[in-house]
Amino acid sequence: MPDAAPLRRFSYKGDRLKPLRAFCQVTRLGSVSRAAEALYVSQPAVTQQLQALERELGVRLFERSGRRLLPTREGEALYELARPLVEGLDALPGAFRRQLAGMDAGELEIAANSSTILYLLPRIVEAFRRQHPEVRLRLHNTISADGTDLLRADTVELVVGSMLDVPADLAYVPVYAFTPMLITPRDHPLASVPRLSLADISKHGLILPPQRQITWRLVDLVFHQARVPYTVSLEVGGWEVIKQYVAMGMGISIVSSICLDNDDHERLAIRPLDAWFPARSYGVVVRKGKLLSPQARAFMDLIKPDLFVRRGHDEGGHSER
Repeated sequence: MPDAAPLRRFSYKGDRLKPLRAFCQVTRLGSVSRAAEALYVSQPAVTQQLQALERELGVRLFERSGRRLLPTREGEALYELARPLVEGLDALPGAFRRQLAGMDAGELEIAANSSTILYLLPRIVEAFRRQHPEVRLRLHNTISADGTDLLRADTVELVVGSMLDVPADLAYVPVYAFTPMLITPRDHPLASVPRLSLADISKHGLILPPQRQITWRLVDLVFHQARVPYTVSLEVGGWEVIKQYVAMGMGISIVSSICLDNDDHERLAIRPLDAWFPARSYGVVVRKGKLLSPQARAFMDLIKPDLFVRRGHDEGGHSER
């Protein structure tokens, strides 16, 4: 059975930091009692750590000069070696936090259309700013087609919005789905039609966003596939403007439920069109093969954790609406 001394020595070697920290404090302060106060330990504990260190190294580390302890020649040599190690380890938590802060800093460029910025992103942006206040976040207000151009040019890292067709060089993951809705003035004839049809809608002029936008393309696709003619009486950008014009009696419109709130249900007649129109998806678009920054990953995690993890960027993109 091994004797007790080797066991104590083996245990000491398993934790060199405490004796070295005690040694450095005594060297700096010249007193065991002051070192014990600085380390929030007892004086006997500091004395035992110094004695264990001297036993292992086989040298005296201190000599007394009056009331002060001074390092011996061997003690000075050890101090030169130990001080950077102890200070580096003691500074590790702060350095680690600064490193994380550095990772959180920087910029994040995102493209989204006005409806996504207005209706979908506010809470996500608020949470991101709260968690990563040092990141400079810039939202580019563009339609989806222009957003993908910015993505290809590396001007933005992410596009948040809706897509009908996904190009081969991009990946799109839909996250949210919203129902297309017919909106009319509350006293409009279509507000009380029992069984609404596309033919009923086609008799009235539509107020739609510009032709380049997905809403117009989707409406055009559905009416043409059903071989039902329709009329666009007014093109105007922005769903808030469209809703206001409809409320004023200028026409009717087909919008996504994403833009409708309680006030709209009070001033407009609103009817779902899911019998003819597919749900409108919103999600995230990235460039295939693009290594995303930690900032972009953090933003996507707020939209949906582990987005794009199961589907690699080299796989085919979604084409859901």
